[in-house]
Amino acid sequence: MRFSRLTSRRCNIPVLLLSIAAILFFCAPVTARKSQYSHLKPKTGDVNCIHNFAPQFSNTLYSASIDVTTHHFSGILFFKLMTDSSTRVVFTNEMGVKFFDFAFTKNNEFIRYYVMAKLDKKVIVKALHNDLELVILHQDLSHAVLLTDSVYDYTAIPTKKGNNYYITDQCSKLIRIEKSSKVKPVVEVQMLNYKAGVPDSINIEHKNFKFNIELKKVEKE
Repeated sequence: MRFSRLTSRRCNIPVLLLSIAAILFFCAPVTARKSQYSHLKPKTGDVNCIHNFAPQFSNTLYSASIDVTTHHFSGILFFKLMTDSSTRVVFTNEMGVKFFDFAFTKNNEFIRYYVMAKLDKKVIVKALHNDLELVILHQDLSHAVLLTDSVYDYTAIPTKKGNNYYITDQCSKLIRIEKSSKVKPVVEVQMLNYKAGVPDSINIEHKNFKFNIELKKVEKE
């Protein structure tokens, strides 16, 4: 009987070690994991060239489709350049009911004028703020650096939790925009088919939860 109990204890040791290893792996700090951007190398160049891709919004309309968790919204999203050089962003449905109304000042300040109840959650408003800021390209480039993967250039702009990356083909074409954590992209933005300085389509996809924005420019008659 004594031998049997001793054998049982010894047999449980590997199981215990495996359990501890699993806990250590899943509880390890995110910063200890390898970044998907670790292959990027420094490159010389002008980080300010990404301003070439800042949309020249004046009074620009997009048909909009926004999915936020279980909610779906569709209507018209309006970018308007104001006389004080701020950019107003208003999203309404076809009947004129307002979903949200924001402004981005020339000094990179964010003004919230209105958010409807279904969208009025801190995480959602913050995501909309960050997403639209990426599109309008209100970015502080004072600490930006230029990197490359030998195919594309990455203008990396530090944020509190990672970087904003403007990925270009040697700054002649915008490939995509990524907002990242320390290790991976969490938001991807595509601005496609620029005409007269304005993208025909804007697509925003969040990687960590269901939050997608699709915009298609409305041509004025």
